[in-house]
Amino acid sequence: MNTYRIHPIVMGTKVFDKSMMTYQYGQGQTYTIPIYCWYIEGDGPKILVDTGEMHPIQSPEREAAIGGKIWQFEDGLARWGLTPDDIDVVIHTHLHNDHCENDYKCSHARFYVHQKELEVIHHPHPLDYRYLEDYILDVEENGQIQIITEDMEILPGISVINTPAHTLGGLSVVVQTSAGKAIITGFCVIMENFEPPAAIRAMEMEVIPPGTHVNVQQAYDQVLRIREMADILLPLHEPRFAGCDTIP
Repeated sequence: MNTYRIHPIVMGTKVFDKSMMTYQYGQGQTYTIPIYCWYIEGDGPKILVDTGEMHPIQSPEREAAIGGKIWQFEDGLARWGLTPDDIDVVIHTHLHNDHCENDYKCSHARFYVHQKELEVIHHPHPLDYRYLEDYILDVEENGQIQIITEDMEILPGISVINTPAHTLGGLSVVVQTSAGKAIITGFCVIMENFEPPAAIRAMEMEVIPPGTHVNVQQAYDQVLRIREMADILLPLHEPRFAGCDTIP
């Protein structure tokens, strides 16, 4: 069986109300999330999950808040001996701008994107301002996009499953590692969504849905589904991985 190591690289941050991550919980609490590009290292193709922000804010305050360094795209890849031209595969969890701003730099990559994300990015609802088609037009026009319509294996040991929680076309990425099945969530959450505090559990809620979602009940079910499937949970914006080089 093919197994991989996962390298979380911080390529941006956001500072906002914590309830943007945790639905109806943490209101009024300022919270900083890392925006990751995940390098999946194996013996074959060079694989990324998402590409992060084009011009991330790099400040001591934000790095202290997340507990790790914030990188520019090229510098973050260079830590692992890579350049954007070396990337063979990019898997997109979804197409909100902070997850795809560096796509155009990966001129040789094939991009795996759910069909519903492509539909929405070209015709977004006014409420979903985070879809900006300019960031994917280059790779789309170059024919680099592979459209996903169903759960599938991308490469041996790496598969995607549609988890419509944060967005309709969200893809969670399942990676076989030496320590079991790691899942990078296709929706924007932190570990607290999967491990809620006693106050939430006292309301008979096993998990917390994402703060932004397309259907809150469906989102709850998807969070629970992924928690039950994964040996290693990798919530898309969990700060604890900002200072971590390699998983597992």
